[in-house]
Amino acid sequence: LKSFREVLVSSEPDLQKMTGLSRPDVQELLHAAASACRTRQPITLQLQRGECRRLESGLRLGTGCPVLDQLLRGGLPAGGVTELAGASGAGKTQLGLQLCLSVQYPVEHGGLSAALYICTEDPFPIRRLQQLISEQPSLRSDVPPSLIGRLRFSDNIYLEHAADLQDSLQVCLSRRAALLLAQGRVRLVVVDSVAALFRSEFQPGDWLERNKQLLTVSSMVHHLSHEFTTPVLCINQVSPALGLAWANQVTVRLMLRRLQATVSRGDQSSALRRLEVVFAPHLAQSSRDVAVWREGLRGVLD
Repeated sequence: LKSFREVLVSSEPDLQKMTGLSRPDVQELLHAAASACRTRQPITLQLQRGECRRLESGLRLGTGCPVLDQLLRGGLPAGGVTELAGASGAGKTQLGLQLCLSVQYPVEHGGLSAALYICTEDPFPIRRLQQLISEQPSLRSDVPPSLIGRLRFSDNIYLEHAADLQDSLQVCLSRRAALLLAQGRVRLVVVDSVAALFRSEFQPGDWLERNKQLLTVSSMVHHLSHEFTTPVLCINQVSPALGLAWANQVTVRLMLRRLQATVSRGDQSSALRRLEVVFAPHLAQSSRDVAVWREGLRGVLD
């Protein structure tokens, strides 16, 4: 082991085998490595020079669609947790994938860096991602085609699959995500979805342990977002139903609903959706109709 990275990406059993340390000692080693990767608190001189990225104000991650960006006043806020809720098939994952591509554009085009996508339920939709990549020139007509052609979209989305809470999701957030953010390698974290693990792991009578684990996870995503000035998008099924502990950590709550109507454009048709701002400190409650096209989720003009 020659670096903090090698320590943090290794599991506890692997570290015990490699070092001969006991489990408590390995846990202490992991804690020390994680602490060493944390950025120091800013000083006044750094604030004056503009060197504190995590204190940038007004930074937004654009969606790639002017209509959606207008609804969100520029996009998802950096340094905040955004929850996107809705029924299955509403288009939530579509927006998550779209943001994973938007984040890779230069800052002047609404981007930030790369993305970490954490799946907890369904397999990662790689075919849809490839289609979105091929259709980027259609979605991003505001960006020179030569610039789009130079971006290696597939190489800048880190994928993780978390099948359970404690051994997968919490470890991924506290180690893998924290390390990538500390190294400046990603500036977007998508969790698809948080609620799925709580539905599958807890029975109605387990509310005390459920609330404890929920508080742990919500604190983790809140910390990552604010420590590294990074948008965190948490996708959840049906309706926001994780309770007050979760709601207190969410900065923006969006609801995506599938409507009865359909819209057509050329040889394509799509079920009409409605993206609604449920609450946000900087946004009024409002909504826009949207549709899913080959190139992604776009607002439908009146």
